[in-house]
Amino acid sequence: MGNLTTINEFLLLGFGSLHGLQFLLFGVFLGIYVVTLLGNILILTVFSFDRSLQTPMYIFLSNFSFLEIWYTTSTAPKMLKTLLSGPEVISFAGCAAQFYFFGSMAVVECFLLAAMSYDRYLAICHPLRYPVLMNFNTCILLAGGSWLGGFLTPVVTVTMAFQLSFCEAYEIDHFFCDLAPLLKLACSDPKTVERTTFLLASFITMVPFLLTIASYICIAAAVLRIPSAAGKQRAFSTCSSHLIVVTLYYGTLGTVYAIPTATQTATLNKIFSLLYTVVTPMINPIVYSLRNKDVKKAARRLMSQWTHAKGI
Repeated sequence: MGNLTTINEFLLLGFGSLHGLQFLLFGVFLGIYVVTLLGNILILTVFSFDRSLQTPMYIFLSNFSFLEIWYTTSTAPKMLKTLLSGPEVISFAGCAAQFYFFGSMAVVECFLLAAMSYDRYLAICHPLRYPVLMNFNTCILLAGGSWLGGFLTPVVTVTMAFQLSFCEAYEIDHFFCDLAPLLKLACSDPKTVERTTFLLASFITMVPFLLTIASYICIAAAVLRIPSAAGKQRAFSTCSSHLIVVTLYYGTLGTVYAIPTATQTATLNKIFSLLYTVVTPMINPIVYSLRNKDVKKAARRLMSQWTHAKGI
């Protein structure tokens, strides 16, 4: 048991000694962050100005793009600052806020991906009833419920974690306030927090994941019943982008949490965290824009209107 003290701030150690590589990594991650912001802002702009894309599928996608902006913003600025200037001080309240906001965005993403897979299930398996089953009110209810659930879910974990007693050691060996390195600083027993977080996280991730898997099993069965190869390709193309994003998200998330926290080194934990906090949010808008003909056509129309208005 270490000496108890009142902790008013933590020190984010970031990536530690990088032997002169910090400026290179700063440039790389800054580029990734900028691409993430611009890509998702572009998608939001296209959806806002093109009425042909104001359908349930693209309403979900616009929510997803908005989410990705804040998901990566919850961690990237502090991470970039640690690369540029070394270990970064963060207040106790600031650490709690960052952990809460990051956790909220992660939960919203789980719920939104499940809602988007359900939307694709209805579109492919019940095409004639789709306009009735997935009307505007249902779409807004699912999207709004995802955001509400996301903001409510982490309250329990954050409250329990930041009521722990912390020792004099206040250095968090990470580039943001994540739960695992934070609990290592606790002088009081964190087992209750760990168990509660594990049960809550398992439920929150597994239920949307299983719903997503069930939706795609039904979609695959429906696609296989289509007689023509062209029909199968057309049906699959409407959900292929979402399937790639789901695979990336749950693949990186599963890689992180499949390895027990106790056996993860700090370096390994940081690398895994980079995958789902920085890299994946950059890939998502690229996947949706490059693999979606409607989005590409709408982007060209918007660019044409803009150049025409500017007289270019």
